[in-house]
Amino acid sequence: MMKEEIQGFIDYLIKELNFANNTVISYQRDLAMYMEYLAKEQLSFLDISREDVRVYLKYLSKKALKNSSISRHISCLRSFYNYLLLNGKIEVNVFKMISNPKLERKLPNFLSYEEMRIIFDSIDINTSIGLRDRLMIELFYASGCRVSELIAIKIQDIDVNKKTIRIMGKGSKERFVYYGEYAAYYLDLYLKDSREKIKGSVNTDYLLLSKKGKALTLMEMEVIIRNLVKDLPLKSHVTPHTFRHTFATHLLNNGADIKTVQELLGHTNLNTTGIYTHVTNERLREVYLKTFPRIGNKL
Repeated sequence: MMKEEIQGFIDYLIKELNFANNTVISYQRDLAMYMEYLAKEQLSFLDISREDVRVYLKYLSKKALKNSSISRHISCLRSFYNYLLLNGKIEVNVFKMISNPKLERKLPNFLSYEEMRIIFDSIDINTSIGLRDRLMIELFYASGCRVSELIAIKIQDIDVNKKTIRIMGKGSKERFVYYGEYAAYYLDLYLKDSREKIKGSVNTDYLLLSKKGKALTLMEMEVIIRNLVKDLPLKSHVTPHTFRHTFATHLLNNGADIKTVQELLGHTNLNTTGIYTHVTNERLREVYLKTFPRIGNKL
């Protein structure tokens, strides 16, 4: 029965709530850990008290999980028990009484303009794969796409006249992102001269292809980025998501309003975008302290 309920819940997340694939995978892991704990403690998942939940949360804390991971666990189980409640399997969802822990507010890691220039200049565009990599970085920086969104782009999603790309974001939410002249130049080169030289390219509509002519995976993308930056003189640690952070930070530094940045990033909640204002505020403070005359002994 337990396996049937879990599978029914997973199907519900995918078909009814349109949860992103990565979230579904994380929830499956969280449920597996939870069920393993219940079996060890000889508890039934259909008969859980608030005290049982508190003990479980202490168990998670002892495993040195971050607050963000514990918060996801709680959200997962709150959704799971809500599903059971809707299907008449339980009478009370005890996880509705449990608050999520306060999340750590880590400032996003981003690259400077000079660091972006170093990365761009380091890529050899004389090969099909090199040109693909240059286009990939140009699109990352120009659009602010998530990694999963970028690798899912198909040629028909791109309007070269308007310089827009149709993106299917989290929760199957559609939005359009933009790109400028630099990305347009490398996109044109790639489509005219390089993409067709990649083995198997005629068999797929995906824009960015692996050496085998298939859509890039998340892991392949991470490896490509790691190899591109490993020998470069960069102060920042670089992952694929770093370019999304860089996109947002550079927009705000150059006067974009936060609501516009929220729409471009595809954030549902403005608070998610708000973390970037901390970065730009720190930059403003740094400039102020260096330039305002009535600081220290300048007057």
